[in-house]
Amino acid sequence: MSRSIPDTEPSILADLAAASRILAKRGVVDAFGHVSLRHPVDSNLYLMPSAQAPALTTPGDIITYTLNSDALNSGTRSNFIERFIHGEIYKMRPDVNSIVHSHSASVIPFGIIKKPMVGTFHNAAFLANGAPIFDIREKFGQTDMLVCDCAKGIALAETLEDKHVALMRAHGSVACGKNLQLSVFRAVYTEVSARIQTATVMLAGSDSIEPLDQEEGRLADAVNDTACKRAWRLWRNEILMEVGW
Repeated sequence: MSRSIPDTEPSILADLAAASRILAKRGVVDAFGHVSLRHPVDSNLYLMPSAQAPALTTPGDIITYTLNSDALNSGTRSNFIERFIHGEIYKMRPDVNSIVHSHSASVIPFGIIKKPMVGTFHNAAFLANGAPIFDIREKFGQTDMLVCDCAKGIALAETLEDKHVALMRAHGSVACGKNLQLSVFRAVYTEVSARIQTATVMLAGSDSIEPLDQEEGRLADAVNDTACKRAWRLWRNEILMEVGW
């Protein structure tokens, strides 16, 4: 496509590549899944790694996309099929600047049962406001479950609405934040909270759960805006020791 691409600071590319590796290291993604960042210079663009296992991502793998999810500089690099998740959420949510899509094994069950995912503790406070379930069948019937075009991305974004996390029935989830650090934090602690909720149900039954209510969630999540930076520094430094960026 013929469009000028604004320069991106090397440190931004390195952080986005590190985010992919962090998510793999924390067990949120494996060979599949992806993280993106709205372009810090042009809000009508976003950055996302090329299609490969997140744990292998380097700064040189970052591709620039329009919000229609057209690649501007992919060259010979492959594009993720489900990049439309990112573009359509960015269109609909100007408050969102980073998105994680994963197939976390601990989270998937909550997209296929009738019991809702809840915020089990303060680090998962963002879940207290709900985690809606996107069922691709409702608008598209029988599919391969992939959000592979703009129409499906729009439907997912509409389900997410103003929430921070949406579950995708029999598929995975998305976690969003106003910055890269917060979206990674939320993706990690969605996984942790899912494990805690499952363990609690196994110990005492679903009727024994007393999760954070909406006001507790609002207050605790305000603290997480800063707390996520502490987690990011730890996780980022772990990657730095491995790869030296």
